[in-house]
Amino acid sequence: MPPPCAPPRLFLLLLLLLLPALAFASSDIALLLTKVKPALQGQAPNAQLATWNASTPLCLWRGLRWSTPDGHPLRCDTAASRANLSLASDPALLLSSIRLPASALAGRLPPELAAFSALDSLYLAANTLSGPLPLELGNAPALSALDLAGNALSAALPTSIWNLCDRITELRLDGNALTGAIPAPAGPNTTCDRLRVLDLGANRFSGDFPTFLTAFCGLQSLDLGGNRLSGPIPEALAGMTAQQLQALNLSYNNFSGQLPPGFADSGFAAESFLGNDPTLCGPPLRQCVSASGLSSRGVAGMVIGLMAGAVVAASVCIGWAQGRWRRNRIKRAAAGGEDEMLESEGDAAEGRLVVFEGGEHLTLEDVLNATGQVVEKASYCTVYKAKLAGGGGSIELRLLREGTCKDAASCAPAVRRIGRARHENLVPLRAFYQGRRGEKLLVYDYLPRSRTLQELLHGGGEPAGRPALTWARRHKIALGAARALAYLHAGQGEAHGNVRSSNVVVDELFVARLAEYAVDRLLVPAAAEAVLAAAKGDGYKAPELHSMKKCSARTDVYAFGILLLELLVGRKSSGSGGTRGRVMNNDLPSVVKVAVLEETALEEVLDAEVVKGLRIIPVEEGPVQALKLAMGCCAPVAAARPSMAEVVRQLEESQPKNHPRSALYSPTESRSDAGTPTAG
Repeated sequence: MPPPCAPPRLFLLLLLLLLPALAFASSDIALLLTKVKPALQGQAPNAQLATWNASTPLCLWRGLRWSTPDGHPLRCDTAASRANLSLASDPALLLSSIRLPASALAGRLPPELAAFSALDSLYLAANTLSGPLPLELGNAPALSALDLAGNALSAALPTSIWNLCDRITELRLDGNALTGAIPAPAGPNTTCDRLRVLDLGANRFSGDFPTFLTAFCGLQSLDLGGNRLSGPIPEALAGMTAQQLQALNLSYNNFSGQLPPGFADSGFAAESFLGNDPTLCGPPLRQCVSASGLSSRGVAGMVIGLMAGAVVAASVCIGWAQGRWRRNRIKRAAAGGEDEMLESEGDAAEGRLVVFEGGEHLTLEDVLNATGQVVEKASYCTVYKAKLAGGGGSIELRLLREGTCKDAASCAPAVRRIGRARHENLVPLRAFYQGRRGEKLLVYDYLPRSRTLQELLHGGGEPAGRPALTWARRHKIALGAARALAYLHAGQGEAHGNVRSSNVVVDELFVARLAEYAVDRLLVPAAAEAVLAAAKGDGYKAPELHSMKKCSARTDVYAFGILLLELLVGRKSSGSGGTRGRVMNNDLPSVVKVAVLEETALEEVLDAEVVKGLRIIPVEEGPVQALKLAMGCCAPVAAARPSMAEVVRQLEESQPKNHPRSALYSPTESRSDAGTPTAG
């Protein structure tokens, strides 16, 4: 007969065996795996978060830093610590930092982030996290740096965020879709003494200027640009500039009235206040018009006198000016001119047509009387194929939607720059029309035997007779697009701004031409932001654009890297999908990274048509070099990306060699320039 104490001993033994599991269940590590990881990765597995698992040493979990209960950081700089599997079961370790910017996170922010007692920094910028900002995040006990910029967070900013005021130094929420008024702190600390950087730009905040911010006595950088804030700018803000505020952006809101006099000597440029209500005035903007000047009668007499003088002067000058203008126009058109912008003789009541090189044959009557049919609708325009009267051929018209375009004066410099760009791999702007009611048309050549690269790769358009896209043909397309970008960056000194497969037009000889060059320069901020948002949704937006809010040569390089990956892998840069039965992440750089880590065969990464061509012809290093080049272009840090001139050089060095012509082109392609074009 067993002693009566046996059951209790058995219970104690079982309890001792279960203690490690119970401890693990209540640790930061368990919380990270059971709550945070599933929430951040969303519906599909994520390559970065895949390292968060019990079979990987804790020091190799991506983007995380740990500390011991006494506050010392966990040492992960030795081979032993990086190979130590037992650390993942240590319930005493505390999570101190999460740093996963530009990591293709696609879920939501879990409220459990507030449960980490030692979490002092959270950097999740440039992902696609959505949903509201959790109320609980404001109660995180140790959080001092929060960067969630460049995501898709929505709803109102919770008041609880200011509960962090006693310790937070950096708060970046720019480039999201947060709405409503910016709430004031409700807690005892309303001065946020430690906060140095506050960036709430490029959201959808509305209401008056949040005057409580002027009490943030430690603030050095404030960005509220690109929102829908309105009303006057308070005098107290100008007082901050005299103390410690070093960077200020209030542009592209609806602020109105007179700027406080303190801004006159603040050192801030006019760019800090551009794009607001036209009534916003005062240094560093234009001077405000005084209401105590001339009487209304005096002003009326002055205006009448000036108008009479202007009529007399105009009647004398118009004939001479028109004759000289016509003569200069003919000379410039004949010689290729120093200034390619030419105006047509349009009736002011009908609007004005500005023509560029190659569009001299177009008249205002031609454009207005062309019969068109809709071929595409974009966020900022409607695209028409328009047939000119009298057998004059066809043109492509892009009618900018009402409210998306800047005023005529702001558009003019950008239109001139776009119209001057000429390269064999660019779709040239031939003319620009401004109607008397403000309507605006961009006029391009219509390319009847061309399709977009998106249609060639992924379907759409006319399916009949779609050619096979061998590696040689894809290389030719990539090289053409790269040459166009190199020309824009070096020759024009400007970024394209919207590089993507839908903006690469490919003709029947696989000559690629980039469309929509610098169109975002014509758009109001909200419309330009929508173009960027679409690019981000399709995977082409560089990580730094969440804070820069302006395209550059380096962001073009990133977008070209995605384009090159799309050519090689044959998959869209957004949307879930599978390849040969495998479900893959929708972020193309992540797809390639995972393939490299898993030592996947090249044939499993490349598109089937590329692989088929390589089986017919001896395998080259070309696709491998192109993959490496594309990944270099997609480097998260802008400075690490190559220039487009370097990209062109590498692509030229990896041109397909010793291929029979039949492998490159169909028998009907007999033109002598059917090969990869030489540098233009």
